[in-house]
Amino acid sequence: MLECVETETGPAPEHAVVWLHGLGADGNDFAPIVPQLRSAQSSAVRFVFPHAPVRPVTVNGGMAMRAWYDIMGFEIARDQDSQGIGQSMRQVLKLVEREFERGIAPENLLLAGFSQGGALALRAALSLHDRLAGVIALSCYLLDSASVDQWLTPAGRATPVFMAHGTQDPVVPAALGRAAAQTLAEHHVPVEWSEWPMQHAICPEEVQALDRWLEQRLSS
Repeated sequence: MLECVETETGPAPEHAVVWLHGLGADGNDFAPIVPQLRSAQSSAVRFVFPHAPVRPVTVNGGMAMRAWYDIMGFEIARDQDSQGIGQSMRQVLKLVEREFERGIAPENLLLAGFSQGGALALRAALSLHDRLAGVIALSCYLLDSASVDQWLTPAGRATPVFMAHGTQDPVVPAALGRAAAQTLAEHHVPVEWSEWPMQHAICPEEVQALDRWLEQRLSS
């Protein structure tokens, strides 16, 4: 089981969010966002921020860092580490199963992530046979997009997705995010897409939009 940072906004939470960080960060990276989400303060929500395994990353000269999978080349949407992706998906789904065992219903659980973590959250959530409350996918792209017809489940098609991206992102080009949102929409996945004039980051306006979207998921 992956090590995690956890925080709860109230006793006996009935909702949970498993949030995956980006390349080279760790589970502490997005923990500070919790107080900014007013929707989570009015409901008891458990936030789980796992630490990715440490592995060599090819594009960074083989330097070992926390990564959900290897980045094998600069064509990130094409040169994908299938083995690493599969391994991390299994580890993340163990965390999802643990939340189910802790009493969180599938329809009250969200997967979230930024950059590499967002790509993995999308891929994992939309291949489940249980419909989740939603997926938050920030500044990311779609893994295994060429085979989406094979891994996208009926439950995945019914899972709401919030996607947001910076128009000036030099790490994950906004075009990749737009293409991911378009592909999912063409497969009848309910996607809300927004973009902001920023680089590979999040901004207050994006957090506010996410908060409004999350409020709908937590109240349903």
